[in-house]
Amino acid sequence: MSSAKARSGRDIVDFSYSLPSDLDNAVKKARERWGQADSTVRLWKKDPSLWTNQDEGKWLGWLDVVDEEMASVSRFKALAAEIAEDGFTHLVLLGMGGSSLCPEVFSLTFGKQPNAPELLVLDSTDPVQIRSLRAKIDPRRTLFCVSSKSGTTLEPNIYMQYFFEETRKEVGDGAGNHFIAVTDPGSKLETVAGQLGFRRVYHGVPSIGGRYSALSDFGLVPHAGMGLDTKKLLERTALMVEASKLPDASQNAGVTLGLILGTAAIQFRRDKVTLHCSKSIFDLGAWLEQLLAESTGKQGHGLIPVDREPLLRPEEYSSDRVFAFIKFAGDSNDELDGAASALERARQPVVRIVLKDLDDIGQTFFQWEIATAVAGSVIGINAFNQPDVEASKVATRELTAAFEKSGSLPAEQPLLDQDGIQLFTDPANAAALVNGAHSTLGGVIRKHLDRIRPGDYFGLLAYIPMFPEYEAKLQEIRKSILESKRVATVLGFGPRFLHSTGQAYKGGPNSGVFVQITCDDAQDLPVPQQKYTFGIVKAAQARGDFQVLAERKRRALRVHLGKDLGSGLDHLRDLICAAIAH
Repeated sequence: MSSAKARSGRDIVDFSYSLPSDLDNAVKKARERWGQADSTVRLWKKDPSLWTNQDEGKWLGWLDVVDEEMASVSRFKALAAEIAEDGFTHLVLLGMGGSSLCPEVFSLTFGKQPNAPELLVLDSTDPVQIRSLRAKIDPRRTLFCVSSKSGTTLEPNIYMQYFFEETRKEVGDGAGNHFIAVTDPGSKLETVAGQLGFRRVYHGVPSIGGRYSALSDFGLVPHAGMGLDTKKLLERTALMVEASKLPDASQNAGVTLGLILGTAAIQFRRDKVTLHCSKSIFDLGAWLEQLLAESTGKQGHGLIPVDREPLLRPEEYSSDRVFAFIKFAGDSNDELDGAASALERARQPVVRIVLKDLDDIGQTFFQWEIATAVAGSVIGINAFNQPDVEASKVATRELTAAFEKSGSLPAEQPLLDQDGIQLFTDPANAAALVNGAHSTLGGVIRKHLDRIRPGDYFGLLAYIPMFPEYEAKLQEIRKSILESKRVATVLGFGPRFLHSTGQAYKGGPNSGVFVQITCDDAQDLPVPQQKYTFGIVKAAQARGDFQVLAERKRRALRVHLGKDLGSGLDHLRDLICAAIAH
């Protein structure tokens, strides 16, 4: 084992790592190659030849955005003062992926601030979840932030239609004054915002992709709007920006982290990046999931982020992981500290990052952005496109268009329908799962789980409300697979993961075994100006997602539950526990 610590100071997050000797030697060689090629300088010069020499240079605006935002930071203070003066009690962010995950981190990390609105984030088309959020707010005292880089993303547009109508019912023609937008200049959303009389439009930077946009207006407008000190965040982040320019990779925390992740994946098949974040910053993993998966998971390669997975004993892990422990210094977490030390003693690769101040979350964003770009270079892919995300969007659009025409989604034939649960899959997966006419739910599920091999990962893709009680039941299922199969496990709620980890599940290594979960909605919700409902959109997204998984020859099974979701999840847990005990 070899341990090291990259350059840090009083004002920079602490970064250290411990690697098994073979990986450590490979990383040292990668660092030498990186330095000999002057790669850090080339990165800051936005040289596309670091990746695939295509259009990567056009997507590196995030390198400069902290300085640019600092130059106009007073506008964020003005926004916060305006919101406070108008007495808004809630700020509701309507977005997906890169537009919603960073604001969610701010909301869950910092919580409600004095004399400022509570920030809530909506990134689900589930009608029950949308109704739940609606019940928490008074539109007359709510400011909505519609956040969409392209301005054409389906979900934020229909969220906007619904909440604009709800607000119009309460305040009449002044509804537009309850809305702001963050979008790229000249987008369709900017045009609509003008037509509807939005209070203000903030602009993104066209050369920054969504998952790299945390430190642009997409992250900073909600940060300021919820009453946080945006100037302090940027000032502290600027220290990491400068440290990330150091040409000596051994002194550069972002570059070193990227070399570790890329080398571990491409040379040692350690492609499961297992994230453990301490309690104050536990939601950071959700943001990191998108950054890592969408940037690197393509062309059969990539990093599979594993967030919020229960801990095992060190000897129960296989050799396909890199562990990242990210901690706020104010958190006392003996369990995570002990787990990291035990893994180091077991010769597993462990990265440790310690934030000295919660506002160092910006430094952490930037360090991982640099690391992801570097890892993409090592792996040999374009770290700034997302070719497989669009495939699911196309499939969803085709299904919703079909509904608008005919009033129904295309009919489906279940593989099996027993005890209130239906199973669906494509013909290729069906051929592997069903033999003869007497298949049972348990038998099919067991055959599906028996397809998990060493080096694989198991994924639960749940198109259900993201409520704590349902997440707890899914975590039970996840833990049972983890402990019995000893493979990495991931959990995503649909449709939000489509704009995040979905890219890696479809375009990354074909090592995932997936169970998609859908349900009958207890109560649907109309989308104003459309024939389709939110429930129909969610169903179309799930079908489109599964269709692309099947096209990519992924091992996937869809389990459809009834309206009693809690009982359905309990039944599914029992079936899975029985299957793995067989």
